[in-house]
Amino acid sequence: MAESESLETITEHERILQEIESTDTACVGPTLRSVYDDQPNAHKRFMEKLDARIRNHDREIEKMCNFHHQGFVDAITELLKVRADAEKLMGQVSDTNRRLQDAGREVTAQTEEVIRCRIQQRNMATTVEKLQLCIPGEMTWLYYSALKTMEQLENIYIPRVSQYRFCQIMAETLPKLREEIKEISMSDLKDFLESIRKHSDKIGETAMRQAQQHRTFNSAVQKQVTLSCAKPLYGLNSRTPLHHNGLSAEAADEEEMDEEGDRETFENYYRKQRKKQARLVLQPQSNMGYGFPVNRLFDLLFEVRDQYNETLLKKWALVFRDIFEQDNYSPIPVENEEEYKAVVSRFPFHDAEIEKQQFPKKLPMSQSVPQIYSQVKEFIYASLKFSESLHRSSTEIDDMLRKSTNLLLTRTLSSCLQNLIKKPHIGLTELVQIIINTTHLEHACKYLEDFITNITNVSPETVHTTRLYGLSTFKDARHAAEGEIYTKLNQKIDEFIQLADYEWGMAESDGRASGYLMDLINFLRSTFQVFTHLPGKVAQTACMSSCKHLATSLMQMLLDTELKQISMGAIQQFNLDVMQCELFASSEPVPGFQGDTLQLAFIDLRQLLDLFMVWDWSTYLADYGQPTSKYLRVNPSTALALLEKMKDTSKKNNIFSQFRKNDRDKQKLIETVVKQLRSLVNGMSQHS
Repeated sequence: MAESESLETITEHERILQEIESTDTACVGPTLRSVYDDQPNAHKRFMEKLDARIRNHDREIEKMCNFHHQGFVDAITELLKVRADAEKLMGQVSDTNRRLQDAGREVTAQTEEVIRCRIQQRNMATTVEKLQLCIPGEMTWLYYSALKTMEQLENIYIPRVSQYRFCQIMAETLPKLREEIKEISMSDLKDFLESIRKHSDKIGETAMRQAQQHRTFNSAVQKQVTLSCAKPLYGLNSRTPLHHNGLSAEAADEEEMDEEGDRETFENYYRKQRKKQARLVLQPQSNMGYGFPVNRLFDLLFEVRDQYNETLLKKWALVFRDIFEQDNYSPIPVENEEEYKAVVSRFPFHDAEIEKQQFPKKLPMSQSVPQIYSQVKEFIYASLKFSESLHRSSTEIDDMLRKSTNLLLTRTLSSCLQNLIKKPHIGLTELVQIIINTTHLEHACKYLEDFITNITNVSPETVHTTRLYGLSTFKDARHAAEGEIYTKLNQKIDEFIQLADYEWGMAESDGRASGYLMDLINFLRSTFQVFTHLPGKVAQTACMSSCKHLATSLMQMLLDTELKQISMGAIQQFNLDVMQCELFASSEPVPGFQGDTLQLAFIDLRQLLDLFMVWDWSTYLADYGQPTSKYLRVNPSTALALLEKMKDTSKKNNIFSQFRKNDRDKQKLIETVVKQLRSLVNGMSQHS
C-alpha cells in the first residue's frame, strides 16, 4: 500500500513539474498548492524532486552554453553589423531576459547568473557600437578615399590627357590640395581629442563603476569579445588593398610607403596626445581633495604660512643680533689659499686686485658679512619647506620666497642694522667697517636672486616675478652709518674744543699753536687715513663736514657772549691756531678735493683775523658791499662784536689805551669805525 502511494506520489510530482515547466507563470500558484493538499511531508519529497530537476536543467544549460558559446560570440559580431534590427532584437532579448529572471528567482540563483551574463554581453555589444561611433574612423576613411582618388587622378587619368592645359593646372594643384586634406584631417583629429578630453572624467567614472560591478565577469568571454571588437582606431589601419589599375609594382610599393608614413604620423600624434591626457587626468587639481572644494582650507594654510614666516623673522632677528655682537669689525685675515676659498665659498666675493696679492692678505669685509649671507639663504630654505607643501605652482612659490626674503631684509635685517649703528660702543672705526660691509651685502643681492631662481626654476624675466628690493636696506643702513660718522666726528671735535684754555688777556702770543688744537688735528689726520677704505665720496664729505664744524666752533668761541674782553695777544694766538687748521686742510688729508676747496671752510675766520691783525678798517669800510672786497666774508655785526670786546679802556694792555698814549687822534678814528659799523649793522637789520 505504501509502495503504491509512493509510486502515485512520484507520478503526481512528475505531473506537477511538467505543468510548472509548460504552463504560464500565472498558473504556477494553484499547481504548487496541490503539493501541500496531498499526504503530509509530501512537499519535502517534492522539493527533493524539484532540486534534482533543477540540477538537471543546470547541466543542460551549461552544456548548451558551452556548445553555443562560439556561435554566440559570432552572433554578437553579426549583431554589430545588423544595426537596423538592433532595437527590435534588444527589446525581445530584454523581454526574454525578464522572464528568465523571474523564473530564475523562483528556481535557482544559478539561472540568475546566466541571465546577468547575457545582459552584460548585450551591454558590451551596445557599448562597443557606441564607442565605434565616437571614433573618427568614418571621417578619416573619407579623407583616405579623397587621397586615393587624387592619387589615381595624378598617376592614371591625368597622364592620359596630359596634353590639355587644364590637366596641367590640375596636376600642379593636386600637391597643395593633398596638404590641405592632411591639414583638415589633422584638425579634425585635434577636435576629436579635445572632445575626448572634455568628457574623459565622465567616461572614466562610468567605466570604473561598471568595472567594480562586473568584476566576476567570465574571463573567457571578455577575451573573445575583446578580440572581436579590437578594431583599429583609423580607417587607414583597416583598409583592404586597392587595385592600382595598371600601376607598376614599384609605384605601388612607393605609394604604400607614403601611406604608411602618413598613417604613422597620425598614429604617433594620437598616441602622444592621449598619453598627455592620461597624465593630466591622473594629476589632481590644486583646489580639490577627493572631489570636494578645499579653498577655505588653503586660505587657512596661507594664514598659517604668514604666521610661520613671522615666527621665522623673529628667530632670524635674534640670529642677526648675535652675529653683529660677535663681530670684531675688522677686515677678514686669510693666511693661505684654503682660508681664502673657505670664505668665498660662503660669500660671493671677487676682487682682481686682492686676488693678485700674496698671502697673508685681508679681505675688506668683516666676518659678519659671510655669516649674514649664509643665514639669509638658510631663511629661504626654511620658508621653502612650508611653501612647497601647499601644492602651488612654481611661479607662486617663487613669489612667496621673494616676498618673504624682502621682508627679512627690509624689516628684520634693517632694524638690526639701525639698532647696531646707534649703539654707544660703536665708534668711528666700526661705522666705517659697517659701511664697507653693507656695500658688499648690497652687491650680493643679485646672487640671492639667482639662488631663488635655481630653487624654483622660474626665470627672473617673468612678467609677474617679484624682484628683491631688499638692497634698499643696505643703502639706508649705509646712509645712517655715514650720518652717524659725521655726528661722532663733530662730537669728537667738540670734546677737543672743550679742552681749549686761552688766556684772553695775554699781552702777546707764545709763538706756537695751542696743544689742544694740535691733538685735534692729529686725531683727524689718523681718522681720515682709515676713511680711505670708504666707498664713494663718504670720506670727502666727512672731511669737509669736520673742517666746517671746526671753523664754526672756533668762530663761536671768539663771539661767545660770556667772553667780555680779548687782547691783541689773544688774537695773535688764535690766529696761529687757525693757521694750523689751514695747513691741515691744504695737506689733502683725504684725496679727491680740487684746489683749495677744503681750505675755504676757514675763509670766514681768515678774513676776520686778517682784518684785526692788519687793522685795515679803512679798506674794509671803503670796499664794503663790493664783490671784489678783500674782506667780503666779514659780517659787520661779527666785526663789531669782536671790536667791542677789545674796546675796554680800563686795562693797561688794551690797544685803545696804547693809542691814547701815542696819539689821541687814533682814538677818534676807532670811535668813528665803531659808529660806522653800527650804522652798517642797523642798515642790514632795516633791510632785513
